[in-house]
Amino acid sequence: MVDAIVTGAGGFLGRRLVERLEQARIDVLALDRTHGDISEEGTWQELPPARTLFHLAGRTFVPDSWTQGPSFTAANVLGTQHALNWCKRNKAKLIFSSAYVYGVPERLPIHETAPVRPSNPYALSKHLAEQLCEFAATHEQIPVVVLRLFNIYGVGQRPEFLIPTLLNQVRTKQEIQVMDLSPRRDYVFVDDVLSAFAKAMNVSEGYHCINIGSGMSYSVQEIIDILQEAAGTDLPVVSSCAVRRNEIPDVRADITRARAVLGWRPEWDLPAGIRELMKES
Repeated sequence: MVDAIVTGAGGFLGRRLVERLEQARIDVLALDRTHGDISEEGTWQELPPARTLFHLAGRTFVPDSWTQGPSFTAANVLGTQHALNWCKRNKAKLIFSSAYVYGVPERLPIHETAPVRPSNPYALSKHLAEQLCEFAATHEQIPVVVLRLFNIYGVGQRPEFLIPTLLNQVRTKQEIQVMDLSPRRDYVFVDDVLSAFAKAMNVSEGYHCINIGSGMSYSVQEIIDILQEAAGTDLPVVSSCAVRRNEIPDVRADITRARAVLGWRPEWDLPAGIRELMKES
């Protein structure tokens, strides 16, 4: 038996989580695509027992989810059901990496009890997976911690996400082009997210659904300003004023439950996280 298994260990978050766990002297098995497809039962049959399963594998990136729905459903929903089945067989705890599922919020900050209204296929797939988790915890006594991750950023993130895209434009020292300067999001630094995952190992039995965000929101314009200040640039900014499909104007997490259940709070604000990102990348 190993202490923990991490699925999605080849990804942006999974790779760093494995490093964090190994630094804490936790015996961890890193599971990536070379071990098989998580939506297929056979992949799970090959795994050794473990006390904790960190289930991070799945499809991400909202624009892709509009055109690749079956793939997102297979990876994020069916893959999670297989993860729960594996936990049941091995009497393991599941720590599930979820996402923003609230749609347009009625009020800010957003508490975990706020209505869930997925506004894109990616969020829908995560919400369906969360429902599987809650059912398994309630009816099959599988301990589950769901971490609803807001907008993560850090070194190694795919270049098509907002902050890497803006950082690349700043570094080319040409004009910065964006679709819309106004949407606000809650950005949480990857190191803070890793701390939340590590603390979730110590959560008691039952079902726990917890927001992981910074508790603050920033507009695209404000992010550009922070990047330019850190880079020492004053590049022109051009917006096409194109509003995205089902755009959400503002997002900010209520992290009261994270403090109470995990004993967790973010250590990095956005300006400090961006300076660290620019130093490391």
